[in-house]
Amino acid sequence: MTDIVVVESPSKAKTINKYLGDSYKVLASFGHVRDLPPKDGSVRPDEDFAMSWEADERGNKHMGEIARALKGAKTLYLATDPDREGEAISWHVRAMLEDKNALKGVNVLRVTFNEITKSAVKNAMAHPRELDQPLIEAYMARRALDYLVGFTLSPVLWRKLPGSKSAGRVQSVSLRLICEREAEIEVFKSREYWTIEAGMLTPAGAPFPARLTHYQGKKLDQFDLNDEAKALAAREAVKSGNFTVAQVDKKRTRRNPPPPFITSTLQQEASRKLGFSSQQTMRLAQQLYEGIDIGGETVGLITYMRTDGVQLAKEAVTAIRAQIKSDFGPDYIPVAPREYISKSKNAQEAHEAIRPTDIALKPERVGRMLGAEQARLYELIYKRAMACQMSAAELDQTAVDMTDSPPGQAGGQTLRATGSVLAFDGFLKLYHEDQDDASADDEDSRLLPPIGKGDPAKTAKVDATQHFTQPPPRYSEASLVKKMEELGIGRPSTYASILTVLRDRNYVRLEARRFIPEDRGRLVTAFLTSFFARYVDTGFTAALEEQLDEIAEGKMRWRDVLRAFWDDFSAAVAQTKDLKISDVIDALDADLGPHFFPPREDGTDPRSCPACGTGRIGLKLGRFGSFIGCSNYPTCQYTRKLAIDGGDNPDESLKDGMRLLGKHPGTGEDITLKRGPYGLYVQQGEPDPADKKAKPKRSSLTKGMDPEALTLDDALGLLSLPRLVGLHPESGQKIEAGVGRFGPYVKMGAIFASLDRDDDVLHIGLNRAMNLIGKKQDSIRSLGDHPKDGAPVVARKGRFGPYAQWGNVVANLPRDVELADVTLDQAVALLAEKGKVIVPKGKKGAAKKPAAKAKAKAEPAVKAAKPKPPAKAKPPAKPKAKPAAKAKVPA
Repeated sequence: MTDIVVVESPSKAKTINKYLGDSYKVLASFGHVRDLPPKDGSVRPDEDFAMSWEADERGNKHMGEIARALKGAKTLYLATDPDREGEAISWHVRAMLEDKNALKGVNVLRVTFNEITKSAVKNAMAHPRELDQPLIEAYMARRALDYLVGFTLSPVLWRKLPGSKSAGRVQSVSLRLICEREAEIEVFKSREYWTIEAGMLTPAGAPFPARLTHYQGKKLDQFDLNDEAKALAAREAVKSGNFTVAQVDKKRTRRNPPPPFITSTLQQEASRKLGFSSQQTMRLAQQLYEGIDIGGETVGLITYMRTDGVQLAKEAVTAIRAQIKSDFGPDYIPVAPREYISKSKNAQEAHEAIRPTDIALKPERVGRMLGAEQARLYELIYKRAMACQMSAAELDQTAVDMTDSPPGQAGGQTLRATGSVLAFDGFLKLYHEDQDDASADDEDSRLLPPIGKGDPAKTAKVDATQHFTQPPPRYSEASLVKKMEELGIGRPSTYASILTVLRDRNYVRLEARRFIPEDRGRLVTAFLTSFFARYVDTGFTAALEEQLDEIAEGKMRWRDVLRAFWDDFSAAVAQTKDLKISDVIDALDADLGPHFFPPREDGTDPRSCPACGTGRIGLKLGRFGSFIGCSNYPTCQYTRKLAIDGGDNPDESLKDGMRLLGKHPGTGEDITLKRGPYGLYVQQGEPDPADKKAKPKRSSLTKGMDPEALTLDDALGLLSLPRLVGLHPESGQKIEAGVGRFGPYVKMGAIFASLDRDDDVLHIGLNRAMNLIGKKQDSIRSLGDHPKDGAPVVARKGRFGPYAQWGNVVANLPRDVELADVTLDQAVALLAEKGKVIVPKGKKGAAKKPAAKAKAKAEPAVKAAKPKPPAKAKPPAKPKAKPAAKAKVPA
């Protein structure tokens, strides 16, 4: 007599059956076996959120096979994936088998394992449990919410905004992020600024670079030198000065390794380093999780890939440390194992981090048995897991300040030179976050020549460089996932599917691996923010996700959450019943008018009708979607597609090898895009026939730039490189971005950091640049969350010594307190007593309401008079309301 084990995939079933032997029969459910049917009434709020489930032909077929196999069996083991979706599939399997009367006399147990290895599977079978009811209720609440939003809001879109596809609880919020970033870019006004760089010489004649930090005794801010005249005056002041070394600071810094991968960081890093989409990364990770044949036995190569947890099993840490010692020696192992703590509040997803199941299976060994993409992803996971337990890297850093003021006097100029060298590579020997541009480390490792306090420093040359500020970058898949994670929108199992849905609906497109909203997507976002602002608000969506997490922990009742949501949501939908099309047009026109009708350079009215001359063009809604038309209709029948004027026919190629992008705002010279023997480049002006030595300024396009989408601002940005990103808030040093011999980089003084693949050298902001440079310095320590608002409190090594930081508030540590010894309580007390605000505070999030405690089991449905969902109008253009195929990826 055999017991039955149910898993999700047939390949996993075959592997596990080999592990368990002939006394078990392992069958596959093939993912979800049933779902909410895509029609009215599948979730009924007026029946206390009763839900109707329906299986398709495939689900019924596989459940029939499982029911037949159960005849004579004593135990059914439900061994689906160890997360909320896996728990839900097990619950559906049990429910369908109960409906078939196939479980009489059968003991139903749940088993979970984090990796598909013989030892892990057998250990799980030895420790079964009951189904996790709170986890199932969290799944039911999530499915009900997604259904109610989709099937209530989408028909409103079809009626009031023809041509729209659908709306979703999380997808609409993600779309809003993309659209708002595009709006920021459109309204961004570039500002000019200049920097002064000097080539200096030591008394022995050794050269080194320096930057002007103080001019006429005043510390320079970014826009203090905002035109050529001021810059040239500062340059002359530096040229004429006699500089002496006033101070030399030397220190050693440590850089700790990053934690092992969780779902979001794996997707981000695979996007940056390997160019994989989130969907591609998860598909490959699933294959590695389910395993390959090694020595006649199928072995899972990595642990479960949908997780928020950064902790590792003790056995895994021991094995990793032993492997590090064997491969690199004892110097590369810290005294004590590194422990990482997950910040996730979601207990159901707080599994072990993603790691190799067997650290002895090195990438070079298993790579021959994998596909090329599988091998690259496995190598990334392997190196990250190894690195997280390795010793910190150590860098020696030097800063030299030079002034032309006599001792004891102020009012002159100050130059600063910095340099660093890697003293001990530590984890960087194996894993480098800049490995795509590893050669750029040559610039980062620049050393300063020997020089001491009081030594004279001679200026060999002085340059004044023009820069322009750049708008924030568009989101890449990696940066959008990171933003969603920061805001608490979505969960590890949903990131990839959300991004896929946005593209499938044609709400966004990917260009040069960046999200650009389509006009249809901007219309949907404008409509939702105008009439359903609360439900596309990031704070509201994140708070709802937290409530779902609390349901999973047994702290809230799932029907209470649904009831509170539906009461307000149904009222908001009811308010749109009498909404006039003219109201919709007015709201959209007010929101998107600047986008579709941008100001013209000649000052003429961008809304003037080009056909009749007297009418004004604006947004119109027709039977088949939105368009732009004249106010004098029907007298004037001018229309055009919903697009920016002149933007329908972008240049598909360079005519005669070049394309004019516009005029330089300062000099009036032509800015052109040209094709040369080594690729595309932009050029300012044209060669002077009278001066053959003088060449116009040129700059090559960076990797990933789309020449068809290149704008005048992009070209000006390239021509202005290196550009000032901003000033470091602690040291006041200028952080620049540029393109070097080995690719784009950011630098602070002589410290260079290569950009990741999803970073844009033209648009990288100060925060991201500081993050990259901070990883080079790595002088920060997390202390915990502040008791007042839960925000993180950290200790950092600053220019004037270690200090504590909480948001925008900082406080220096006492001299007798080391960075490594300060506690959270000490830091909180110091911040309260001596804290200073370094930048204006941002908006605080709404306070969280305490969750009401609830029993684990749901209460019986009690009929209550609740608002019924609005009747669903059928879309005019046959929109498909049917949800995606029943894969194990929640909506």
